[in-house]
Amino acid sequence: MKRPLSIALLGELTVRSDGRLVPLPASRKARALLAYLAATGRPVRRERLCELFWDLPDDPRGSLRWALSKLRQVVDRDGVRRIIADRERVEFFLDDVTVALRNTWERLFDNPPIIPPAELRAMAEQFEHPFLEGLDSAGTEAFQFWLASERDGVHLMHLNVLRRLALHPNISPDEAVKWARLWQEHTPLQETSARARAQVLTRSGRLEEARRFWDRFCAEVRDAGLPIDFDLTLSQPVIPSTTSSEPNPAEPGPRRMLRKQTIGFCRASDGVRIAHASVGQGPPLVKAANWLNHLELDWNSPIWGSTFSACARDRTFIRYDERGNGLSDWNVDEISFEAFVRDLETVVDALGLERFPLLGISQGAAVCIEYAVRHPERVSGLVLVAGYATGWRIGASPEEQERREAVLTLTRHGWGTSNPAYRHIFSQTFMPDSKPEELEWFDEFQRQCTSPENAVRFQEAFGDIDVRESLPRVTAPTIVFHARDDHRIALEQGRELAIGIPGAEFVPLESKNHILLGHEFAWFESVRRAGAFLEAHSL
Repeated sequence: MKRPLSIALLGELTVRSDGRLVPLPASRKARALLAYLAATGRPVRRERLCELFWDLPDDPRGSLRWALSKLRQVVDRDGVRRIIADRERVEFFLDDVTVALRNTWERLFDNPPIIPPAELRAMAEQFEHPFLEGLDSAGTEAFQFWLASERDGVHLMHLNVLRRLALHPNISPDEAVKWARLWQEHTPLQETSARARAQVLTRSGRLEEARRFWDRFCAEVRDAGLPIDFDLTLSQPVIPSTTSSEPNPAEPGPRRMLRKQTIGFCRASDGVRIAHASVGQGPPLVKAANWLNHLELDWNSPIWGSTFSACARDRTFIRYDERGNGLSDWNVDEISFEAFVRDLETVVDALGLERFPLLGISQGAAVCIEYAVRHPERVSGLVLVAGYATGWRIGASPEEQERREAVLTLTRHGWGTSNPAYRHIFSQTFMPDSKPEELEWFDEFQRQCTSPENAVRFQEAFGDIDVRESLPRVTAPTIVFHARDDHRIALEQGRELAIGIPGAEFVPLESKNHILLGHEFAWFESVRRAGAFLEAHSL
């Protein structure tokens, strides 16, 4: 639809007809009245307009009639009457008029899509100018209140645009740093924008700068005396301080750890052979199995390599392949939650471990919880990441259950093929913010880890998990991490774990990924907080 008339509300009020500026009335009240009618876009009672712009004992109604006559000369063009007034109301018909700010609001908040970077940059440039510049004292006190409220709304729109630019998947890391800085400078004491700024600095390789910024932000929040839900006393950098691409001898890399790893086997009570591995030196940290592991292939992973290296840095890191996948037996009679717990029991008994902390990721969190309740004397602490207490069959909507059943059907027919589309379903929900090469690796990795039949059996077993009654019986110190926008397991499910376990600490992370990736700021933060938790409890 052709819209020959356009109105700009950011900066000085302007009206254009077919691209050419239209002269506005000299009266500031008349211009403010036009801006108000264009911004509200609805019929307004005459009494309300009089209250906004004219004080008694003037003749408000007469002044309103005069102002409307001036405005009609501006907007009633091309034979179209756009300002319509009767005895009660005044309305500015906007059907063929472009009001830039109103269009921006609709674009950002009405079922918001991923907006192209060029469009967002144009929006950001518009927001550099104040809303209705120069009209601050054009009306009564009531108008001032309205103007202040609208400017608050415009400020929120500006922040929305800066946030989108800072986190946009199609913007380079270096440009993202610019937008994240502007976003954080507009909200200097807000944790969300500060974490985003540190995260994009990290992604661009500016690790030391990210550490300095985070320390400075924490100090500013502390000095302001604001209540916060994250630790301000950073005994270690939030992220590693080295920016070198060369391996650091003090930081054992994944390939080096793979060479030092020892693999063994033990048998569960039903005869299933379970593969387990140990690497590193120091007190033990035991990781429960989660969705698809492989004791050898994991180390070359762009997904798990950094996490496992961090776990083994100062500890003996112990993990195992679940029955039905990896180096453990694939041809097994039972794949169930009860079997998962028994397999963990089998491994720690075979290794002669007496007391140790447990790391549980995704469904591994429920396995850790159940083990901790059955063997409280052996579990010194729980670190739970992206976990849940109930599987998808319990309390899920009929629509969600149908979706899961459909995925099971796809898995049965397509898992083992060379076409990664079926496995890609999982990859995208696990890591929506991952790089293409990470998704590609995970697609192929899943095929190598288990059979199509076992992939279905695992999903079915996960649906029946229910440890709600075990939560209040956990006695070990516990910390629960969960990504705020986890696309696979909702934040609320992680929060329920922390609420149900006595004294548990809950740490929300700024990420969309179910599996945290080593280049994310959320990953660095989880490693730091988990290390501090284990150290504080001498685990």
